[in-house]
Amino acid sequence: MDNLISLVNKIQRACTALGDHGEENALPTLWDALPAIAVVGGQSSGKSSVLESIVGKDFLPRGSALVRKEIADETDRETGRSKQISSVPIHLSIFSPNEGQPDSIVQDIENMVRSYIEKPNCIILAISPANQDLATSDAIKISREVDPKGERTFGVLTKIDLMDKGTDAVEILEGKSYKLQYPWIGVVNRSQADINKNVDMIAARRREREYFSSTPEYKHLAQRMGSEHLAKVLSKHLELVIKSRIPGIQSLISKSIAELEAELSRLGKPIATDAGGKLYMIMEICRIFDQNFKEHLDGIRPGGDKVYNVFDNQLPAALKRLQFDKQLSMENVRKLITEADGYQPHLIAPEQGYRRLIESSLVSIRGPAEAAVDAVHSILKELVQKAINETAELKQYPSLRVEVGNAAFESLERMRDESKKATLKLVDMECSYLTVDFFRKLPQDIEKGGNPTHSIFDRYNDSYLRRIGSTVLSYVNMVCASLRNSIPKSIVYCQVREAKRSLLDHFFTELGGKEQKQLGKMLDEDPAIMERRTALAKRLELYKAAQAEIDAVAWAK
Repeated sequence: MDNLISLVNKIQRACTALGDHGEENALPTLWDALPAIAVVGGQSSGKSSVLESIVGKDFLPRGSALVRKEIADETDRETGRSKQISSVPIHLSIFSPNEGQPDSIVQDIENMVRSYIEKPNCIILAISPANQDLATSDAIKISREVDPKGERTFGVLTKIDLMDKGTDAVEILEGKSYKLQYPWIGVVNRSQADINKNVDMIAARRREREYFSSTPEYKHLAQRMGSEHLAKVLSKHLELVIKSRIPGIQSLISKSIAELEAELSRLGKPIATDAGGKLYMIMEICRIFDQNFKEHLDGIRPGGDKVYNVFDNQLPAALKRLQFDKQLSMENVRKLITEADGYQPHLIAPEQGYRRLIESSLVSIRGPAEAAVDAVHSILKELVQKAINETAELKQYPSLRVEVGNAAFESLERMRDESKKATLKLVDMECSYLTVDFFRKLPQDIEKGGNPTHSIFDRYNDSYLRRIGSTVLSYVNMVCASLRNSIPKSIVYCQVREAKRSLLDHFFTELGGKEQKQLGKMLDEDPAIMERRTALAKRLELYKAAQAEIDAVAWAK
């Protein structure tokens, strides 16, 4: 039984913890699952005495001389318990019993009592004095209304020792009149004189046993009379109720634990107190963010396919829009070939003219190359922002979120600049050097169809210039196809690969030099969240303790 009472205490503490923090939904559910004992009875029926007898301690406000006690307390407050005199007057406001109370107080009290005893898990202790007619007992009346079958009502008859001479309560205690499902139990409480003399519970119970065992009318009932017997009966019944409610309580506690753990997980881990702990915490959060970012690039999360779209669609479309054939129109070819010859016409092949035609065409590829670099940069920035939003820990610390975002964007900008340099170098390299094989084909072409003995003027005719434009276009297209493959490689190497490898390297380097105060500013969690986490952790501890206790009781059944 002690284990069961301990279990109830743990669950009640958990419920109280919930109530202290405004968990209105969870509190009634758990409270309703717990067995409870409610003492009901009319005024001066002996409710306080019965409760104290069961518990075995004085803990309720009761007795006479309340006004005297208030005067003594006020004197102590004024003189500091020095018992000296004071010229400061004591003002007491004394009201009549009806003053200061609403007209509905009787109904309010009954509603309050009903709110407890109507619950199916509530054990009702109906207190009725033996020196009054049970037919008018408030306790029996209200108990029968909420528990008509009497399955959870225990009748307690008080003040048996105060009955008029020649009368007794034997028929009630034997169950012959006013019968209840459970037998009535008679008790003899401490008198007001006993309370004033501080008669302890042990002595009071001894006198109670002596009364029942020595009184002829009750001697045959002595074994099932008294406060001790009442406590045993209630304990046994409470044990049965608790055991029957164990599965439901287990389910409720498990659900509450799962909800608490889920909310604690959402709130994140508490902030470390030392510099090393703070640094580790920041690094761990950054690692989670970095992993989320990589998963976007690797296809585990959406977005990385946009980079491939730049290489497969955007870059080829931009190169196609350059329209090299228009750049190599008859007029442009004639103009550049003539200008390249200067005052000395070319003899066999216009080498300088070819170079200028090729360079003027290839240099236009710089635009699409730069656009591809910028497009990938924008995509990487977008993926960084997505990864930040998906990292719950960064939502927890706004300052760290800003710091990480700024650091990542700065890294991407450095990578973009390096990528742009490397990518444009590819284009510039093609412009600065023409392959030897290309020039070696020129004499062969002349031998197959050309005539080098033609006059210089024949070399500038439309057919000749058209052949030059066609040859240059073939070379430019060949180089363009090569760059279409090498530009993505450069971008991936300088931007995508580097972002996966070292996005926050600069941030980590700077982080290592920061002091505890600076690290603390990054972990600027909302104080309300910190308080909430602490409260949840305490309640979770209470629930888990109750869960362990109830599991032990369940296995021991």
